[in-house]
Amino acid sequence: MIMPVILWTDALVFLLVAVVLTFALYARSKPHLRAPWRHVLGSRMASASIVILLAYVVIGLLDSLHYRAPLENNGASDEVHYGVEVLSVLDYLLEPLHTRTEKTYSAPFATHLYTRETIQHPDGSQTREYPRLTWGGRHLADPEADFRSDILVRVATACLQALLLSGLLLLLLGFWLARRTQYTPGHAIRSILAGRTRTPLRVILLTLGLLLLLFCLALNLSTAYHVFGTDKVGQDVFYQTLKSIRTGLVIGTLTTLVMLPFAILMGILAGYARGWIDDLIQYIYYVANHPEKFETALERADIRLLFLCIILGITSWTGLCRLLRGESLKLRESEYIKAAVALGVSHAKVITRHILPNVMHIVLITVVLDFSGLVLAEAVLSYVGVGVDPTMNSWGNMINSARLEMAREPVVWWSLLSAFLFMFTLVLAANLFSDAVRDAFDPRLHQR
Repeated sequence: MIMPVILWTDALVFLLVAVVLTFALYARSKPHLRAPWRHVLGSRMASASIVILLAYVVIGLLDSLHYRAPLENNGASDEVHYGVEVLSVLDYLLEPLHTRTEKTYSAPFATHLYTRETIQHPDGSQTREYPRLTWGGRHLADPEADFRSDILVRVATACLQALLLSGLLLLLLGFWLARRTQYTPGHAIRSILAGRTRTPLRVILLTLGLLLLLFCLALNLSTAYHVFGTDKVGQDVFYQTLKSIRTGLVIGTLTTLVMLPFAILMGILAGYARGWIDDLIQYIYYVANHPEKFETALERADIRLLFLCIILGITSWTGLCRLLRGESLKLRESEYIKAAVALGVSHAKVITRHILPNVMHIVLITVVLDFSGLVLAEAVLSYVGVGVDPTMNSWGNMINSARLEMAREPVVWWSLLSAFLFMFTLVLAANLFSDAVRDAFDPRLHQR
């Protein structure tokens, strides 16, 4: 039996998932919230972005289920002992990538090391050669003759698998649409392929098909080769890149949990109460915009990651606070709020029943817009050495280590490229999704 391990960030991540699901159920029952979200889901670009973001979220959640594996029992005792290494479900699924390490650098899809070494032959002679990798391409008897054909076979197999899975997915979507409408399954499938559905199911299907193709390619190629090469100590870069997804998501989401209470409470109070309360809060967020350098001496990487989220949250609430203050100043002069105050309604009820619901669109827009900025902040902070723990997989740490590798001859470029590709995809999907949310929830755009 394994021993479950719940880190602080794990608990907060799943708490955030529960909050999002609760809000989704609540928004589904409220017409004024359901209509904007239908507008978001009706956008082709937003639908594709949601599918990509969900793929990142699934990987992050799998990497947030931690455990310690039991050690082998030598028979002397019935007591179960567990290893000191904390693994995740993602580690278990990626076990070949996790355990198959090489001696040092190797290029993507390489079968030999990246640098020459002195090889001692049985006859006593020595030559300078590129040694064969222990795992990469080990199944090839003659890499020079069999490499290209093996890659082509694996790519063709992956394309066939992705095509079959996409066809199965199309059938499932067709039957699902037929049940919700009066169409036959065949008519529903033709409607999906023609793009005549209210929700852009064709775009969703194409995005899922692309993700399935990438998944099948990774499944067929990564088990035989190092798709993104290996780093200085021989670890698979593709594995490190996948493990960095959780760090980026934690930074982008948990920081929001810290930031929102400060921003909402102080922003609304400053705009509604005015006077000395407004002056005090404005002074606080002026000081918060000029923070001193934050340092943590905590040893555990997870605690350091959590404290980094807290630091970023405390220092990033001021922008949303200013927006909420300005909106609250405008709302408090509205006729319905003046009437509520004249009728004796308490200030607490005025804030919770009238002001807070009318500023939530600003909160939602700001949250989705800030996500990508926080992901990039982690990369920058880790690059300058004050980000997540150096032992934790993150795109920032990968870029930081790649900075030194770029000065080598020959240049080691694949760590930087892999971190950039995954981070760019996440940030781009988050930005496109946030644009759709802003268009749907910003009342000023509807008035235009």
